Amino acid sequence: MKMSSQDKPDNMQELVTEIARALVDEPGAVIVEAVERDESTVLRLRVAPADVGKVIGKQGRTARSMRTILGAVSMKHHHRYTLDILEENQQAAKAE
Repeated sequence: MKMSSQDKPDNMQELVTEIARALVDEPGAVIVEAVERDESTVLRLRVAPADVGKVIGKQGRTARSMRTILGAVSMKHHHRYTLDILEENQQAAKAE
């Protein structure tokens, strides 16, 4: 069963935003942008430069946990969600 774009839950962006806001010192700086691809949605997370380490976590554990949650939702909704954590210079952080 393939989902149409209007069937996809729009709350995944809100979920990642709320998780990130709970982790950082500057919750007002949290921005999550959803970029639709052919059969997936990339969620791009931006936080204040001082908070990047907080959303990545030690050895990438926090980022991996957020990606695990997105993976579980991806299975349920038959739509792939991925998370990119962007540094100040707009490059995706490698936290895996």
